[in-house]
Amino acid sequence: MKAEYINSFYKATQDVLKTMLDIEVEKGKLDVVEGMINSKDANVSLGVTGDLKGSILFRFTKAMTLEMVKIMAGMEMDEIDVFVSSALGEVANIIGGNALTNLTAYEYVCDIAPPQVIVGDYKSLSFANEKALLVTMNTDIGEFDIIIYLTEN
Repeated sequence: MKAEYINSFYKATQDVLKTMLDIEVEKGKLDVVEGMINSKDANVSLGVTGDLKGSILFRFTKAMTLEMVKIMAGMEMDEIDVFVSSALGEVANIIGGNALTNLTAYEYVCDIAPPQVIVGDYKSLSFANEKALLVTMNTDIGEFDIIIYLTEN
């Protein structure tokens, strides 16, 4: 996994969460994951096509998801409903779009597929037994993961 992939997603995450939520993001641990990946309470998957192909998976806890929507919409929510899922999908979509825009500096031209939001008691998701990089992101409202699986086309 090339450093520019990770750095593009990290920078996009910092910029989007600072702009939309006024929160700081710090990169936490990096880990390689393979095959079945445990889900969290709210997950957003983005497909990537173009010069790079693969998937990006964002994993959030329920508490962080609800706090993000509270900050964005000014509304207290107690469940991950359609509104919350839509808002979370949009945040991930914006981060993904900005990250792929950042990758144009390295001469990669890519597109993302619409976000797929997966909520509930799912135990694992599959990356088809391929190795991916898990990046933990730390914020004042909780920690979340971005799992990056990209290969050159």
